[in-house]
Amino acid sequence: MIPTTPVSLKDGTANPAPLGLCAFGMTTVLLNIHNAGFYEMNSMILAMGIFYGGLAQVIAGIIEARKNNTFGLLAFTSYGFFWLSFVAMIVMPKLGWMTAPADNAKVAYLSMWGLFTFLLFFGTLKLNRALQFVFASLTLLFILLAVGDSTGNANITHLAGYEGIICGASAIYTGIANVLNEIYGKEVLPIGAVS
Repeated sequence: MIPTTPVSLKDGTANPAPLGLCAFGMTTVLLNIHNAGFYEMNSMILAMGIFYGGLAQVIAGIIEARKNNTFGLLAFTSYGFFWLSFVAMIVMPKLGWMTAPADNAKVAYLSMWGLFTFLLFFGTLKLNRALQFVFASLTLLFILLAVGDSTGNANITHLAGYEGIICGASAIYTGIANVLNEIYGKEVLPIGAVS
């Protein structure tokens, strides 16, 4: 009889959350500098939306699935595909593939993403304060953008832009805090762990 010893497999997969958070945060900041009125919608925003906000977040979400993190899987893949769908709504009409969405359709789009984000916010209550801020400020951003589109009030869209810059910056902070805290093995940047 051959003796058997239990085999313990250690997950050697890196933490994908910093990638997802920084991809979301940087793309959000750049789009919202546009929403705040500092520059036009341009290829830089669209390229970031496809490759960093979009594909990098989807990759982060897939890695979260491997790590058995359902929240990370849902959040990163969903927001990755948000960015891809956002870019598609802008580019496809310009290519003549379909008509641009009407204002009420954009309001519905933004409202659904706001509702989705608000529901995910409740998951952050068991995670940390930094993520709570990211999801709360993102919920507010979607609400402001929906109101701006529904009323046609450029001032509300500009306000949303400034709020979106704060939201995106908070995601970047949370992503970098995760990296630095992991590297140094201590809390270098606080994220407000929930006990």
